[in-house]
Amino acid sequence: MTQSASELTEPPTREGGYDPRHNQGLFAVEDRHFWFRGRNRIVAAMAAKYTSQLPAGFYVLEVGCGNGSVTRVLQDTCATGNVIGADLYFEGLANARSRGVKMLVQADMSRFPLGSGFSLAGIFDVLEHLPDDRGALQCIHNALSPGGRLLVSVPAHQSLWSYFDEAACHCRRYELEGLRSKCIDAGFEVEYATEFMSFLYPLMKTQRRWKDLMRKKTGKNANEAAKEDLSINPLLNAALDCVGRAETLLIRRGVRLPFGTSIFLVARKPSL
Repeated sequence: MTQSASELTEPPTREGGYDPRHNQGLFAVEDRHFWFRGRNRIVAAMAAKYTSQLPAGFYVLEVGCGNGSVTRVLQDTCATGNVIGADLYFEGLANARSRGVKMLVQADMSRFPLGSGFSLAGIFDVLEHLPDDRGALQCIHNALSPGGRLLVSVPAHQSLWSYFDEAACHCRRYELEGLRSKCIDAGFEVEYATEFMSFLYPLMKTQRRWKDLMRKKTGKNANEAAKEDLSINPLLNAALDCVGRAETLLIRRGVRLPFGTSIFLVARKPSL
C-alpha cells in the first residue's frame, strides 16, 4: 500500500478536542492581542480578494467560529454576502452574538445542517483540534459550490509543540506540505500556501522551550503557562502588531514566506 506525503510526515494523533471554558479568556484579549489582529488582517485581505467580484447574495461559512472574532471580520469584509458562523459550543456563539455577528448556527460539521452552496468557507485554527481533520476537510468540500474556495490557518511545525498546545487541546501542529496533501486528498486544488507570523518563529522556539523546562521544575501546569502567553504588554504588543501589518502586505501580494509559526492556505473546489 502506498502512503501520501501527509501520512509519511504526520506525527501521531493526540486526543485533541476543545475546552469551551477557554472562550472567556480568549474573548477578553482577541480584539487587542497582536496575534489575533494579525491573523484577522490576513483573513480579511484574502476574503476580499476572492469575494469582491461575486454577485451580491453569496454565502460564506466559518467552521468553528468560536467567539466570532473572525466571523465579524468576514461579515464586514463580505458586506454584500451572507456570512454564517458555525460552532459546536454555545459559549462561543453567545460571545459572537455580542460582537454583532448576525447569522450563527450551533452545528457539528459531520452532521452539517445547511447543505452546500457556499462560495467561501474558512476554518481558522480549528483543524489542529480535530482527531479526524481529513473528515472535516471533506465535509467543507461538500459544503462549497463548485469553484468555491477554502481559507485555512493552522499552527506550524511539530518541532514547536509545547505546553501551549497541550493546554489548547491540540492534536498536532502541521507542516506545510502535509496540510497541502490533506487538502488535495479531500478533493481541493491548492492555490496558495505560506507560513506566517515569521517574526515570532525565533522568539517562540526559544521562549516556549525555556518555559517548558521551567514548568517541569516548578510543577506549573500547562494551562497556567499558556494563560501567561495571552497577557498583553502594551508596548511589545503594539510593536509586534506593526510588524504583522508589514507581513500582511506581503501575503496580500501572494508572497510565500519561508518560515513562521502558523500556516495560511487557500484551496479551491474544482468547477464541474
